[in-house]
Amino acid sequence: MSKVLIVLLDGLGDRPSRSLNGMTPLQMAHKPGLDELAAEGITGIMDPVAPGIPVGSDTGHLSILGYDPYRYYTGRGPLEALGAGMDLRPGDVAFRVNFATVGDDWTVIDRRAGRISTEEARALGEAIREMAAGFDSEFRFEFLSTVEHRGVLVMRGDGLSDEVTDVDPHREGVKAEMPRPRSQTPEAERTARELERFLRRAREVLESHPLNVERVKKGLRPANAILPRGAGKMPKLPSLRERFGVSSVVIAGGALYRGVCRAAGMDVRIVPTATGTLNTDLNAKFNAAFESLRTYDLVFLHIKGTDTASHDRNPAVKASFIEKVDRELRARIDQLQDVVVCVTGDHTTSSIDGRHHGDPVPILIWGEGVRRDKVVRFDEVSCADGALGRIRGLDVMNVLMDLVGRVEMFGE
Repeated sequence: MSKVLIVLLDGLGDRPSRSLNGMTPLQMAHKPGLDELAAEGITGIMDPVAPGIPVGSDTGHLSILGYDPYRYYTGRGPLEALGAGMDLRPGDVAFRVNFATVGDDWTVIDRRAGRISTEEARALGEAIREMAAGFDSEFRFEFLSTVEHRGVLVMRGDGLSDEVTDVDPHREGVKAEMPRPRSQTPEAERTARELERFLRRAREVLESHPLNVERVKKGLRPANAILPRGAGKMPKLPSLRERFGVSSVVIAGGALYRGVCRAAGMDVRIVPTATGTLNTDLNAKFNAAFESLRTYDLVFLHIKGTDTASHDRNPAVKASFIEKVDRELRARIDQLQDVVVCVTGDHTTSSIDGRHHGDPVPILIWGEGVRRDKVVRFDEVSCADGALGRIRGLDVMNVLMDLVGRVEMFGE
């Protein structure tokens, strides 16, 4: 049977930009490799969940892998924790965490602490871990920094609840409110109370850390607080092997994407130079993906830089990054023997306002047995004329698995 390679460019979809003469970054980019695959394959547009519904990378990835997020999504925190290599136990509550810069009254000045480096964040994370080891609470706390300003916090113990509010307000210039119970239960109240105690103690540790003292001297924003959000418990997903009988692996720099795929029963291949940012080692990631096709039925290659450029509100950088991805893919097209390739995104991220939107994303599928339509360019507008039409994220895996003979007939 043929293999499947999914190349997912995070936040690929976009909106027209005046700085790009009314084009999206994908329309502006010079991408002969992607255009060649589009011309030789079938294209369409895809709503990760439903038309007009902005989605996060967590729910978008779940849907594209064939898991209805309205049924299986339990919060972003546990997916981040799984992707960071943490083993969640029944009853654990996990949070996604940002290192942030806050004022005296917890007003958020910078949700990413001046885009603090991964190395700096790890040093601060170690200080929090040391504090957590001696923190006096009925619950245990485990903290791990991941990429740049991101991290994971896990609470362990009997009687925890994930029914607590986000501390991260998701925007700057407003006050971060301490966690509150979302249900009137003793478990939720205890969880919120102990989490608040931990966050206040963590801030004391961060405020006095030499690294932050030095950042302030240099005029940089200190990472003086951690802001959790996305509380959740371990999701229970049937694996891709159970559903389709395939072996599968994910290659991704960010913890969230590894976590979603790990929850789906996929193996994780770590590429040491894959940073999950714009400076990621694309050559090494593509090499790992093509090597993995020798031993796995399905390879999921996640690329984050497109989304990063959008959140930074830089459409020109996004177009340039797409061109870098295209060069790596085009250089290996001749190696795609008995492989069905799918290229798409998990959601639209506007490089104008830096936000996720509910616009559909383009999708192309190329390989043996794939019908060829008349589309010759891979972008949001051209692909709308493709023969796939407008599909949902939940349709993608069925389409791909059918192309490689992994879907059983419905009825007789």
